Amino acid sequence: MRWTQKLEEDAGLDPYVARLGAVADRLIASPTRRELLHGTRIGHGIHPLMTDLPLGMWTSAIVLDLLGGRPARPAARRLIGLGILAAVPTATTGVAEWAVTGKREQRVGIVHAAANSASLTCFAGSFLARRRGHHTRGVLYALAGGLAAGVGGYLGGHLTEVRKVSTWHPAFGDEDPAQQ
Repeated sequence: MRWTQKLEEDAGLDPYVARLGAVADRLIASPTRRELLHGTRIGHGIHPLMTDLPLGMWTSAIVLDLLGGRPARPAARRLIGLGILAAVPTATTGVAEWAVTGKREQRVGIVHAAANSASLTCFAGSFLARRRGHHTRGVLYALAGGLAAGVGGYLGGHLTEVRKVSTWHPAFGDEDPAQQ
C-alpha cells in the first residue's frame, strides 16, 4: 500500500507521464476512436476485459510448461504467440483510459505500463527462444514475464479498484464513481 502511495506522489515519474501523454492525446484525438477504445458503447472500460486475453493465454502456457510435458510444448508456444498479439490492442485501450486520468493515476499507470511492457518483452523472448529450440530458456522467460505481469496486475487493480479509473456511462448512475 505504501508503495502505491509513493508512486502516486513521485514527481520523478512526470517526464515519462508527459512523453506518454503526448502519444495518448493523439490516440484519443478522434472522438470516434476515443469512444471505441474507451468502450463507451458497452458502458464501461474495455481495457480490463481485454487484459484477460494475453494474461489468460500466457498463464495457460505456463501451466502447460509446468504440467504438460514435452507434448504440450507446441501448444504453449502458440499460446504465448497469441498472447503477444492480444497484448497490442490491450495496451492501446489501456493508454486510451490512462489519457483521461489525473496526475496520481497517471504516475501509477506509467509504472503499470512499464511492468506490462517488461512482461511483454519477456514473453516475446520466450516465444523466440522456443522457436529456436531453447525450450528451457523459453520457460524461464515466461516465468519472468508472469512475475512482471503480476506487478502490472497489482497496479492495474489499484487503478480500477482504489482510484476508480475506467470509462463510465451515465446510464449506470447519476455520478461518475471516479469523481466521488
